[in-house]
Amino acid sequence: MNNKLTKLQMEIDKIKQKISEQQTKLRELEQQKTEIENTEIVELVRSMKMNTSELSTFLKAYREKNDAPILMPKMQEDNAHE
Repeated sequence: MNNKLTKLQMEIDKIKQKISEQQTKLRELEQQKTEIENTEIVELVRSMKMNTSELSTFLKAYREKNDAPILMPKMQEDNAHE
């Protein structure tokens, strides 16, 4: 192979490896984000002190009435500071 071609192929391989590593890191970070979001949701639900049946009824009624996401005042305040 031509020396320039060999160098280019090595550079391509190097970049492909970096991309693969970054994709793996991205998947891990997205998983961590999902876990944190899920924890926040669980904490919010528990703070409302509803059993699963009551929560289900509440969410269904809200969705049917408003067809919009549920935003709690505390969550809006927290998000305003981010």
